[in-house]
Amino acid sequence: MHHRLLLSLPLSLLLASAAQAASPVESVGRFELDRYAGQWHEIAHLPVSFQKKCVADITASYRLRADGRISVLNRCRTSDGDMIEAEGVARPVSGHPGRLQVRFAPDWLSWLPWAWADYWVIALDPDYQWAMVGEPGRRYLWILSRTPSMDDALLERLRRQATDMGYDLAPLKVMAPVD
Repeated sequence: MHHRLLLSLPLSLLLASAAQAASPVESVGRFELDRYAGQWHEIAHLPVSFQKKCVADITASYRLRADGRISVLNRCRTSDGDMIEAEGVARPVSGHPGRLQVRFAPDWLSWLPWAWADYWVIALDPDYQWAMVGEPGRRYLWILSRTPSMDDALLERLRRQATDMGYDLAPLKVMAPVD
């Protein structure tokens, strides 16, 4: 046990220093919510507990609301072929283009800060045909496309960009075939 601790300490220090040396996670400087709205197909993601049953056909749809918020509908196919969905709401972060906070908890919990999660658009096609979404802690990452597939060279470029920002992509799960 003592040897494991001694071996894990240098690895932990190495990973921590690599994350500090990485480019900071920043949201895009220009962002038009009305152009971002609509349906996106998930190409790849870092595994998260709320997507553990999803095996295919993962989509996220964003619809602008009159109150300035965004309705969010996430859908996916499970291993038994069923479609499951989760409805949520997002709100823009004032003064920060490309930054939203998303909540899937019930409305009556919306006053709790932990009910909201950071959702930062960290890379975006000028024509809003693909996007990469993450958050400052580097725990979450999604690569999205308006179409169900993505060119493999583009996917590789986005992976390099995420790695440069300090994301650990070893567990990255590619959901859709790349072109």
